[in-house]
Amino acid sequence: QVQLVESEGGVVQAGGSLRLSCAASGSIFSITSMGWYRQAPGKQREWVAVATSEGSTNYAGSVKGRFTISRDNTKNTEDLQMNSLKPEDTAVYYCYADTRLARFWGRGTQVTVSS
Repeated sequence: QVQLVESEGGVVQAGGSLRLSCAASGSIFSITSMGWYRQAPGKQREWVAVATSEGSTNYAGSVKGRFTISRDNTKNTEDLQMNSLKPEDTAVYYCYADTRLARFWGRGTQVTVSS
């Protein structure tokens, strides 16, 4: 089992920045990748970004160039740096971690971008 806890989100003006963190505990040795999804009101959950244990990263087209994902394996944390935020980035952001057998989720944190 892997437990994930996201940092508190917040409210930011369009064009601003926000950094989310996700702390992993439990069977962290089994994690192969960690990433983020988001879900806006009335919409399906959308994948945002992923970072693998080997160090590779990938991003959804809607956030590429604005968001940066990073992992600190010594601290068992994962961060999502969000720059040039847009109102359409408003959503609940969920951290996730994949092992070979399962995907684990955090509870989510609200990010609101005001215009």
